[in-house]
Amino acid sequence: MVSSASPPLADALVAASRVIARVLDGGSLSTALAASDGVSNSGHPALRAAVQDLSYTALREYGFVERIVAPLVTRTPTPILRALLYAAITELRERPGTVHAIVDQSVVAAGRLAGMQAKGFVNAVLRRYLREADRLVAEVEATEEGRWRHPQWWIDRVRRAYPDAWREVLAADNQHPPMTLRVNVRRTDRAGYLSRLQAGGIDARAVGEQGVRLAKPVRVDIVPGFRDGLVSVQDAGAQLAAPLLDVKDGMRVLDACAAPGGKAAHLLELASLDLTALDTDPVRLGRVHENFERLGLVGRILVGDARDPARWWDGRPYQRALADVPCSASGVVRRHPDIRWLRREDDLARFGQTQAQLLDALWQVLAPGGKLLYATCSVFAEENAAQVDGFLARRPDASRVPIEGLAAGPLVPDEDHDGFFYALLKKSD
Repeated sequence: MVSSASPPLADALVAASRVIARVLDGGSLSTALAASDGVSNSGHPALRAAVQDLSYTALREYGFVERIVAPLVTRTPTPILRALLYAAITELRERPGTVHAIVDQSVVAAGRLAGMQAKGFVNAVLRRYLREADRLVAEVEATEEGRWRHPQWWIDRVRRAYPDAWREVLAADNQHPPMTLRVNVRRTDRAGYLSRLQAGGIDARAVGEQGVRLAKPVRVDIVPGFRDGLVSVQDAGAQLAAPLLDVKDGMRVLDACAAPGGKAAHLLELASLDLTALDTDPVRLGRVHENFERLGLVGRILVGDARDPARWWDGRPYQRALADVPCSASGVVRRHPDIRWLRREDDLARFGQTQAQLLDALWQVLAPGGKLLYATCSVFAEENAAQVDGFLARRPDASRVPIEGLAAGPLVPDEDHDGFFYALLKKSD
């Protein structure tokens, strides 16, 4: 971060502090990064990566660093200085060998963000932290929110849902996620693509049916064959969805919550389908267009609310449907560390209502004998097994098809995949 090959740390801290402050004010991390002043148009090619790294790491550590900062200040700092302190202390913990440079650059950043008076404040707080770090860390690690970097309600729910593995689930949320590619089997095969990666000096291994997990993440623009549609970036857990639907050439298939199109594209790679990609967000549907074009795929793309088929359905039933429903995203928080702090416990009931409405509506457009895959990226039972059980109780013409390897419940995040839940439902003939 402080080498001559990197942008000045103060530049990254200034931009990252603005990003973190926006998130703590209720904005999403992806939106805050996209709007980050001076990053997108910066002439320094590494600045955006540095800002992203600082922002992601500080938000993963938020439950810890928030409690570190509280006893170090005698007055409540402004939101931007609070964000700077979170980023700076996270950086001090990540890179203990460069503490003096980090403190110096943090003070420079404080002056640029809030004026000369802020420089002395930030300098005093950081130096006090360095003096008292051992005691402060021990005290914070004694609390569950500090130790696990999650809100207490989240910790309690995960503990109840996974009494034998809750620690592993929470710990996985705090790790850097793997980078996994999905090979487009219409254009290449996995063995050949792995050889191409090896020739390019990129270490990788096979995972799942079409997946390739990179040993170290790389920028998408340097992934061999990405621009030519040979591969897509998709988590190994998400890659399970399309094969579970068991599609065949000529089938009429609906992806009801399609954007940004990863699962819809995977379905089209597996078979020649009459596929409709539906979503409520026309902007995000633009990503579906881009993905289909890059991969050489053809599908119908519609703007519409899956809960209201009368507004978009042509009356012809679908033989397969994918309902990748809106949810808490509790299974993918290592990719979106802001989610755990932006979510509220009562959000689960709101998501649950939407999920039930989607299931009931989509069942209307499914052909007799057809299959619907209910999918979430959640680890909470309310959005998963409880939602499916409620649907089955409402629909006597529905049955659950066993999924080999997933009988025990959701996938929990681990070194190879994020957290997902799948339930395959069949409509009576």
